[in-house]
Amino acid sequence: MTLTGRRKAPSEHAFSPHDAVLRTAAPHVARRRFLTVTAAAAMLAFTTNRPARGATAAPELDAARVSDDPFTLGVASGDPLPDSVLIWTRLAPEPFTADGGLGQERVAVSWEVATDEWFALVEQRGVATAHPEYAHSVHVDIKGLRPNSHYYYRFRVGSWISPTGRTRTAPAAGSATEGMRLAAVACQAYQDGYYTAHRHLAEEDVDVVFHLGDYLYEYPVDSAGGARRYSDRKLPDVFNRETITLADYRLRYALYKNDPDLRAAHARHPFLVTWDDHETENNYAGAFDENGTSPEQFLARRAAAYRAYWENQPLRAAQLPQGPDARLYRRLAWGSLVQFDLLDTRQYRTDQAYDDRPHAPGTESDDPARTLTGAAQERWLLDGWRASGALWHVMPQQVCFSQRKFDVTGPARVSMDAWDGYRASRDRVTAGAKAAGIDNWMVLTGDVHVGYAFDIKDDFDDPQSRTLGTEFTCTSISSGGNGTEKPDNWDTYLRANPHMKYYDGRRGYVRVELGRANAQVDFRTVPSITQPGGTVSTTASFVTEVGSPGLKTA
Repeated sequence: MTLTGRRKAPSEHAFSPHDAVLRTAAPHVARRRFLTVTAAAAMLAFTTNRPARGATAAPELDAARVSDDPFTLGVASGDPLPDSVLIWTRLAPEPFTADGGLGQERVAVSWEVATDEWFALVEQRGVATAHPEYAHSVHVDIKGLRPNSHYYYRFRVGSWISPTGRTRTAPAAGSATEGMRLAAVACQAYQDGYYTAHRHLAEEDVDVVFHLGDYLYEYPVDSAGGARRYSDRKLPDVFNRETITLADYRLRYALYKNDPDLRAAHARHPFLVTWDDHETENNYAGAFDENGTSPEQFLARRAAAYRAYWENQPLRAAQLPQGPDARLYRRLAWGSLVQFDLLDTRQYRTDQAYDDRPHAPGTESDDPARTLTGAAQERWLLDGWRASGALWHVMPQQVCFSQRKFDVTGPARVSMDAWDGYRASRDRVTAGAKAAGIDNWMVLTGDVHVGYAFDIKDDFDDPQSRTLGTEFTCTSISSGGNGTEKPDNWDTYLRANPHMKYYDGRRGYVRVELGRANAQVDFRTVPSITQPGGTVSTTASFVTEVGSPGLKTA
């Protein structure tokens, strides 16, 4: 996330200015060009680096030869359905080496799922294969489970047993679920500080955690771990460079997942993850990066980033990338209580207007052809709302949905990277929500490294206009350092945006309890992240009532 974009001017792109115009003015030409570069990038990336049919391409390692703990990156689960949940681990006895210490051999991994944490009541067990082509990651889709139930899981390689993970399934489809709790997190730059918020999140009583992007950052991490200032160890030089290649991204995930607080949060709760920009490159837009790299080159990098993301997250096979393309947007439900529509606002977006610098809305940013979601995802979202019978509709996504003016006087600048830079796209989504009769609409957002609470207005420039829903940004886990309660622009933002009901610049997460009568949202913050440890507290709480959208202080 940046407020001052660094994307080069259009004339400096590999495409000519005429090509840039074609991206909006002539969609059929732009699409042909995009398919060309996609195919090129896919060929450059991973058309061959996959397990062969029959999974016998690599020799199998004798598990007895694994002399060091292979579970250094922990365990995780994700995307709970009424009858299944995905469990994950990645084997890496030497996590800071390119092959994780396992070379190019495949490894048999036993797994168990039980109803008790002592594994006296094992429900299912089996064996999965960790392939070197997928960085020895293991994704097991456990099916045939009971709805609305907690489970425990673990993995085994030889004599090594993983930490125990705790997960759960969703309630039965359409069931009259009375309530559920969730947390939302985002933006965890390793070099900016400790994951104190994750340690506290591991102790929260929540059903699921949404990670809304910037799980890792592509920037170099020095030997001292940046603001962590390690004195008792030294990180290897492989991290002190920007991530570009598949090996770079895999190593960076190993660094992040080696953190004990992040591992604790994953082991305690199922996660539903989506990416923003830094999992690949800052403020990229579709096939365009911020430095004017040719789309062919950038899509090869995007393919590497997407591949490593899937390898290191609890995602099903449906999310496995095909070269630089991956279907990450998806829908889950919690009985009849809530429908979650998890978005991807990076992969399909039009390039940012006005060179991605803060700018007042104008003809370039307000071009009706501009999109943040892409046409197919937008249609999927609106069709899903029309077909839904859920009480709540929660839209976890990446960048600020509500209008956010940076200036009190006009013409006020706004972010070209957020929905403010794609107002036609936002208008189509809000019109779709109204047409579908979505009364209880909540948007969960990451990216901005601060906590906001917004009323979503029918007309953001008219405070008296109808309130359509609410939006909450979950601040950051660590990105931006310690933060402060009232950033320098605190007064300006609150005066410029009457629909902004809360603004806090400290680190932490958002906790939400959804019920049949209302939802309560708590902003949970920590005082500091540049030293390990520390307390967590609720700094603000809001309630929004069923059938009466809008924020009230709890």
